Amino acid sequence: MADAINFPGTVEWSGENPGISLKETPDGPFVTLASFFRVVLSPHGPGHALVLLQSPQDANAGGNICLHDNEKLARYLVSDFVSHFGAWKGLPGLQGLSYRPLDSVAASGDPASDYSETVKAREFTVTLEWRGLGKPFCFALPPDKSATGKHWMPSLFIGCKDAAVTLNGKTLPGKPVPREMAGHTLTTAMLAFSETWIRA
Repeated sequence: MADAINFPGTVEWSGENPGISLKETPDGPFVTLASFFRVVLSPHGPGHALVLLQSPQDANAGGNICLHDNEKLARYLVSDFVSHFGAWKGLPGLQGLSYRPLDSVAASGDPASDYSETVKAREFTVTLEWRGLGKPFCFALPPDKSATGKHWMPSLFIGCKDAAVTLNGKTLPGKPVPREMAGHTLTTAMLAFSETWIRA
């Protein structure tokens, strides 16, 4: 029997974290950013959070929101994880997030082809859509290669060709652009399932 692969450290959270990061031109800034969390285990319990920046460079923009059903978890995810993600790091828009309780979360579609998450919170209905999904692959980033620089990150990723974020029926600007991850060519929109962050 093969030896088990053990990751030393403390499991800080586990769940799903699909995201969509959009640009208007490949060499331009990100204009729309969305990171969705479905967490099954964390120091603050389970829950959902959608972090959406419509104005990434503006700390005072009203469209930068975090919709959640567990505010302690949402703030923890933003401060300890999202703020370290490559496309999000250093963005003024994260400083002015408005935290709003959500009413419902619903996934639909099939991760083998097209998939979506819809989050509703009073006056907001946000839908994230991933289209043209590719072949799933599993990998584990060591701490020095992870976004935080402090965590192992075993995960399952599924890349996609196209993605969109809609708010109250209006499609937000931008398109995903190419990126590399663990030797795979993806775009800046992907599904991330079975994701676990383990502090080394």
